[in-house]
Amino acid sequence: MGYAIAEAALAAGHQVKLISGPASVGKPNGVDFISIVTSDELYQTVHGALPECDVLVMCAAVSDYKPATIEPRKMKKRPAPFDLRLIPTRDVLASLPRDRSCLVVGFAAETHDLAKNAQKKLREKNCDAIVANDVSRTDFGMESDDNAVTIFFRNGESQTISRASKKIIARELVKIISKMSEKCLTKKS
Repeated sequence: MGYAIAEAALAAGHQVKLISGPASVGKPNGVDFISIVTSDELYQTVHGALPECDVLVMCAAVSDYKPATIEPRKMKKRPAPFDLRLIPTRDVLASLPRDRSCLVVGFAAETHDLAKNAQKKLREKNCDAIVANDVSRTDFGMESDDNAVTIFFRNGESQTISRASKKIIARELVKIISKMSEKCLTKKS
């Protein structure tokens, strides 16, 4: 979805910086591409790029937990049970400054109570909008060319984009985000 949004933003004439972990799709031509691997690298890279942003779209599906320790070598199989200690990853979206000059659009990958959980995330993480999708579905969403999303806005309104290719959804999202950005710029002048 992030790559589709980057392509749609480029096609709409926007300058795009794409921060990405390993992906199964090729990077779009024309983007300023920054490769990351860990959630800590994502945190540092986003915070470094934030001052240059007019709009930040955070659609990465970052794990909520990571191993507490990383072994330098492969751990050999043992006959006894094995416990893996996990610690929370940094919440990049929640860590953004409350007072900022850019528009922030987050994503909420939900398995249940989509509207309730997305609206809570919108408020708690101080986003201007949250794009929510149901990741419990196996016929679209993650690892699929199709998706369906609902965008929740600060003013309490929402807008649904029905199932379509991620490229079509990305174009619609870029239009919506561009309108939001224009409104923000109008209010500031």
